Amino acid sequence: MKILALDSSGLVASVAVAQNDNLIGEYTVNYKKTHSQTLLPMLDAVAKMIELDLKTVDAIAVAKGPGSFTGLRIGSATAKGLGLALDVPLIEIPTVDGLAYNLWGAKDLVCPLMDARRNQTYTGIYAFEGGEMQVLEPQCAVDISKIVEKINGLRRAVVFLGDGVPVFRDYISEHVQVPYTFAPAHVNKQRAGAVAALAFQYLQDGRTVSAVEHQPDYLRLSQAERERKEKEARLPGDAGV
Repeated sequence: MKILALDSSGLVASVAVAQNDNLIGEYTVNYKKTHSQTLLPMLDAVAKMIELDLKTVDAIAVAKGPGSFTGLRIGSATAKGLGLALDVPLIEIPTVDGLAYNLWGAKDLVCPLMDARRNQTYTGIYAFEGGEMQVLEPQCAVDISKIVEKINGLRRAVVFLGDGVPVFRDYISEHVQVPYTFAPAHVNKQRAGAVAALAFQYLQDGRTVSAVEHQPDYLRLSQAERERKEKEARLPGDAGV
C-alpha cells in the first residue's frame, strides 16, 4: 500500500510518500512562505525525485486539524482534489496526534503544543505503551494552564514539542512540577512522514473517508467568527420585538 501524506496545519509545510513501513520520500519546509506557495510545488518535487506515478497511490493522508485555518483549508483542498482525481480514499489524521507520533516509543509522556494565540494551545497528552500510542488526553484547544494542570496531575515525566514550545517555555519552567524535556529540532514540528506512518494504522482499521466527505476540524471558531459573535453579543436587544 502506498500513501501520500500532507500536513499544512501549522507553520510547517510537509509532503511525504510511504509504502508500507518504508518512507520513500519527504519534503518539509519551515519558512515564512505561505502554504499556497509551497505545498503543490513540494508535492511535484517529491513526485519527480522518487519517480512517483500518482496513479499508484492507494490513499491520501492529511492532517485534518486543528491548526492554522488557512493552512488547513489549503491542505484539505489539495487532499480533496487529489482524492477526487485519483479516485482514492482520504485518511484524516488529527493534527496533534500526528505531531505526537513523531516521538513514537518515547518512555515519557508526550505533550504537543501548538500556538493557538490568546494564551491558548492546541494540545493533548500521549503515551507509548505496548507498541501503540495511547491517547490520554484527546486533542483540544485549551488555555496553557489547563494542560499543565493535567500534566502535573499525572505525575510522570513529559516531553514537549511543537511551535508552541517557544511561546510557552517560560510558563512551563514556572509551573510544570514534573521532570520535563523538549524534543530536538528534527522531530519538534509537524512532519508528513509521521502523518503517513499513523495513516497506515488508520487504514488497517478501515478508518477512511471519501474525498467528498472530508472536512477539516478547526476545533474552534476562526478569529473573524469570534469577533462577529462578540460584536453581536454587545449589540442591545430589540425592545420593540
